[in-house]
Amino acid sequence: MKYMLLIHMNPIVWDRLSERERNEVFSGHATFQQSILDSGEMVVTQALADPSGSATVRVREGRPAVSDGPYLAGQEFLAGYYLVECASKERAIELAGLIPDARYTGIEVRQVVFEADTES
Repeated sequence: MKYMLLIHMNPIVWDRLSERERNEVFSGHATFQQSILDSGEMVVTQALADPSGSATVRVREGRPAVSDGPYLAGQEFLAGYYLVECASKERAIELAGLIPDARYTGIEVRQVVFEADTES
């Protein structure tokens, strides 16, 4: 089964971390990535840019309406994700707990129920 491990970030919390704590998060990702590569559970991971440069598109009366900024108003935003393939939801939850950001913010665990790629 595949699971998305969605990393949510709150910039207020991040700004309160010391430089040492931030560096531990960054180096912790390298360690975590290597462990799920070694176990064969990693499919892909991507980090997303700060949402201040994003755009939100909604179709209104048949025409796209574009607004600057993230989809949701609020402090937290989606910072990145890991897509993993593992045996169970319990294992996905265990992996989410190993992501270094989990000490400071939430990691959402969601099962993938459909996927398509460019070769499908």
